[in-house]
Amino acid sequence: MIAPPLIFVAFVALAAFGMFRPDPEGLPSTLIGQQAPALPEKTLASFPTASAADLKTGETTLVNFWASWCPPCRAEHPKLLEMQADGIAIIGVNFKDTERAATSYLTGDGNPFKGIAFDPQGRTAIDWGVTAPPETFIIDGDGTVLFRFAGPLVGSDYEQRFLPALNAALAE
Repeated sequence: MIAPPLIFVAFVALAAFGMFRPDPEGLPSTLIGQQAPALPEKTLASFPTASAADLKTGETTLVNFWASWCPPCRAEHPKLLEMQADGIAIIGVNFKDTERAATSYLTGDGNPFKGIAFDPQGRTAIDWGVTAPPETFIIDGDGTVLFRFAGPLVGSDYEQRFLPALNAALAE
């Protein structure tokens, strides 16, 4: 008899705690300030490969986790192509996808990636702390993770959070 009201009170307390935490939209990454995890060794056939050396070129690089079946990934694709045209190096990690679908997508919509790694089971995404595609990491010239952005690179969140972090990394 007393259990239902106690469960309700506990739920309300938990919800209130969640609503008033400092950044309810933020997904903190334990990788910030750490060396970037390994990239998958497997690649998509007929596309440039990606390796750990690509993250230690002395220049800022983006690592973008994406999938052909992901609508937000498709929404950010024009922005990735634009960044590539502006000279920003982007490594793509295609995950939880089929090689055929990923290849078809890049062939049809354009390839914004300097190199592509293929993670069909999503195991590497776990090492990077990826929760859902798309996610983009800013990596400095020595392979250190500077910033993690969960979600598509579009809209005001992109402009207010990602761009300042990217511009700061490029200025270093």
